[in-house]
Amino acid sequence: MRYRRLGWSSCKVSTVSFGSWLTVGFTIDQETTDALVRCAFERGVNFFDTADVYARGAAEVALGKALAPLRRADLVLASKCFWPMSDGINDRGLSRKHIVESVHASLKRLGTDYLDLMQCHRFDPETSIDEVVDVMSDLIRQGKLLYWGVSCWSGAQVGEARTRALARLGQPPVTNQPPYNLLERDIEQEVIPRCREAQVSQVVFSPLAQGLLTGKYAGGKVPPASRAGDERKNSFLKPKLTERNLARAERVAALARAAGIAPAAAALAWTLRDPAVASAIVGASSVRQLEENLAAADLDLPADLRAALDLA
Repeated sequence: MRYRRLGWSSCKVSTVSFGSWLTVGFTIDQETTDALVRCAFERGVNFFDTADVYARGAAEVALGKALAPLRRADLVLASKCFWPMSDGINDRGLSRKHIVESVHASLKRLGTDYLDLMQCHRFDPETSIDEVVDVMSDLIRQGKLLYWGVSCWSGAQVGEARTRALARLGQPPVTNQPPYNLLERDIEQEVIPRCREAQVSQVVFSPLAQGLLTGKYAGGKVPPASRAGDERKNSFLKPKLTERNLARAERVAALARAAGIAPAAAALAWTLRDPAVASAIVGASSVRQLEENLAAADLDLPADLRAALDLA
């Protein structure tokens, strides 16, 4: 396993991290979650990502149970808040009230005294960046958080958060968590350059385009046991199953196999080619699937394959 620094900090995280969206506390049971976490940790993964909204808190509970046997100091544990957790008018967004209450609730569900990283799950146009900066800085001073970051913010918004934090003698953000893969490269234009200036790392999700880049959907066929075939978790994937994306995914798979590399490992390694990406979050429903994804952590793509994948 390789490790990279989170933004301006000295905290190091595994380049492949374990995610819990659409799996933990939802489509896999506790026994499987325990096995996946144990496998990830034994293979060098120290970064575990979740969010309060994942399975409405159940993901944090299940992940906390799976992590409980491990030494807390060996983990970098991240969660997120923003999305509504109830019908309550204040149980959403990035107000001081909601962030503080969300942090306390996440700590309780995860069974820990502090979070290494708390991320704002989206930008909140109803809350000033100053309010967000101030509450995150306060929680860091209280020892409930070590760092904070954002998810799916624009480069300009990240830059403003850093500027306002420094002006207010607070803690600037250290991460941004966007989707990023061979089929979704929008962050290359504005987000990555602005985040480099702000010393903010990318912690990317969907590096395999939710499985589309694994090669399992060749010819547009949907295996019943795949994510696309599971009505509980395919709502985000279905819009991506276009003819263009399927054709591009098949080209990626063909290039990878010709080089003797599994398509998933090649796609993940491509995502990690840029040091601006501190870690790529993977989800899995079986140990075998997780092990295949973790293989990308130590994979250096040949220059010709990387160039070909860029054009796929």
